[in-house]
Amino acid sequence: MTQLTYKINPMPEPIAADKLERLAKLETATLGHFYHFGFVSPAISPVLPSKTVVGTVCTLAIPGLDSTLLHHCLAQMGPGYFLAVDRLGDRKYACWGGGVTRMAASMKIAGGCVDGPHTDTAEIREQDFPMWSRGASPVTTRLYNTGGGFNIPVSVGGAAVLPGYAVLADECGVLFIAPEDLDTVLEAGETKTASGLKNEARVSAGERLGDLSGATRMIEDTLAT
Repeated sequence: MTQLTYKINPMPEPIAADKLERLAKLETATLGHFYHFGFVSPAISPVLPSKTVVGTVCTLAIPGLDSTLLHHCLAQMGPGYFLAVDRLGDRKYACWGGGVTRMAASMKIAGGCVDGPHTDTAEIREQDFPMWSRGASPVTTRLYNTGGGFNIPVSVGGAAVLPGYAVLADECGVLFIAPEDLDTVLEAGETKTASGLKNEARVSAGERLGDLSGATRMIEDTLAT
């Protein structure tokens, strides 16, 4: 039978712990130099500063005023999982507030990202819970039992996300990485990070950024023609 109201799928297999440990040592801004998929809109920003989290993504899609499925699905999650919430275009109603944060923290969920507003910023701060959203709103959802989907394909901040993706979220933004890309992204990110540290030391020692990046040579060659 087709589920027209609720589509609830099993929990995804967790990303290997060693891969998440490596991912946690990287920055979204570093990966943004070479990877072009899975970055959410810059309009989605951290509620609390100085938070970096990694985890395995669970997805949720809930309509406008209704957060019934959000309340239900939190109990299916646990340590190491990160909830990505597609609000199906709504930008007014806050589905994530103090009560949801307290439940998520008690389940030791790694963090959450909502493509819409949150509420109860003080309670999120009190729980020290890693959370990303489009900002605060005093207008909240209710339990209308109208439906939604858990662990289905979603869109969050313009990024296509499937359950079981890896996530890296920090002060610069949120990145969802497909499992088949993860090994390559990790290797390239580690190489880029090491190179960046060397260049930082060289700039601090007095070398010019334009010489290191090649920008100065490009301009000089262009002007010489």
